[in-house]
Amino acid sequence: MDKLRKALSGDEQCDEESGIITQVMDSTTLSWSTRIKGFAICFIVGILCSFLGSFALFLSKGLTVFAIFYTLGNIISLASTCFLMGPVNQVKKMFAATRVIATILVFFSIVMTLTSALAFHKAGLALIFIIIQSLAMTWYSLSYIPYARDAVKKTIGTCIT
Repeated sequence: MDKLRKALSGDEQCDEESGIITQVMDSTTLSWSTRIKGFAICFIVGILCSFLGSFALFLSKGLTVFAIFYTLGNIISLASTCFLMGPVNQVKKMFAATRVIATILVFFSIVMTLTSALAFHKAGLALIFIIIQSLAMTWYSLSYIPYARDAVKKTIGTCIT
């Protein structure tokens, strides 16, 4: 009935435009349960890719296949967090001052791992970048836990001394 009233009064165009924007925003906004499901599915698929890559180590060109699957798993796992925060918010947090170096190192090591495995066909180089990738992902992940980086620094400092 309200639509009919608005159509007859001539307010339909103004409301229709805001209605389209509202409809688009509503259709692209995920519910919390959908976000959790999307996160869980992506994260599990990412872990499975990394795990399946481990089996490739026993093949003839296993290290190259492992590097590809491990990196793909990391990318999918990293993308899974976009479901929780949203992609724009995730990118903003990734490039915050506290984690910009870790983020750049993660992306650099991902690119170099794939380049080493696919373009150069150098398994040893890919392995080095896998190690760097693992350390960078760990350091990046620790940045989301309050005081975790400080605890790791103190622990390593104590072990070295």
